Amino acid sequence: MSILVVADHNGQVVSEGTWRAVGAAQQLADKVDLVVAGGDEAAAVAAEAARIGGLSSVLLCSGTAHADQLAEPLAQRLAALVEVRGYSAVVAPACSMSRDSLPRLAAQLDVAMLSDVLEIEDSETFVRPMYGGSVLARLHCAEPVKIMTVRATSFKRPAEQDPAPVEEIEPGADSGLVRLIEQLRSDSGRPDLASAQIVVAGGRGLIDEQGVAELEAVADSLGAAIGASRGAVDAGLLPSGAQVGLTAKVVAPQLYIAVGISGAIYHISGMKESSVIVAINSDPEAPIFEIADYIWVADAREALAELRQLVEA
Repeated sequence: MSILVVADHNGQVVSEGTWRAVGAAQQLADKVDLVVAGGDEAAAVAAEAARIGGLSSVLLCSGTAHADQLAEPLAQRLAALVEVRGYSAVVAPACSMSRDSLPRLAAQLDVAMLSDVLEIEDSETFVRPMYGGSVLARLHCAEPVKIMTVRATSFKRPAEQDPAPVEEIEPGADSGLVRLIEQLRSDSGRPDLASAQIVVAGGRGLIDEQGVAELEAVADSLGAAIGASRGAVDAGLLPSGAQVGLTAKVVAPQLYIAVGISGAIYHISGMKESSVIVAINSDPEAPIFEIADYIWVADAREALAELRQLVEA
């Protein structure tokens, strides 16, 4: 029994979620391979990924068909790998890449797909959230090939190892059905939200641009990433890419500071695995206080200004 893990990467390194997806796959089988697909940069990514503990091999799939990391050619290549090599499961971290490509893979293999798996009990029993995380479903999956995304924060990160062997494989052909027209990137200079060790997140309690500026100042002082609640995004205070929640970014930093966030279940489901949670809210009955390690009942902007002065001092 062998498992294939699909790497999520930015063209330089694999994501933290990929490491933890390997950890999840190791609960299903001892033999775990990792496939890295991309353009010319994929070779360096594969060499770096080979250090992930527990990998049997890294499959390097580089070529023009995967240069833009489109879902269609990736799903086709994964389907061929499953059929030729007989993988019993394909695992990937829950991210935009896997949400785009793995449903296509499942359709090609004519099997059902499991998404956002939180726990693996055995080779056919899995736990995943439902209804915004307020309910956990325990599912039995008897499909011949398990296709699943896993919530990375629910699984342990493997240790590093001596590099596993890297095997180059044929990239496969591009159907030409989809092409990348434009890619817009934003670079704030801050750590990536999904892998940051410190996250400072803001909600509606920021109220206006002044509150956002105070939040950014604190984040920069701490070297932290910026997160947001759905309310803050809907109000136009923070960008959608910063949203933390069940169907947005799921994070588990060492320190999570929630400022002006009431604590809806959608948001809590995306950050409750954080090691230390600090909640700042003017409402002493805010639901987020129930999961916080430290609470501060105060106006968000006033608290941020005081916190920034303390950090900078």
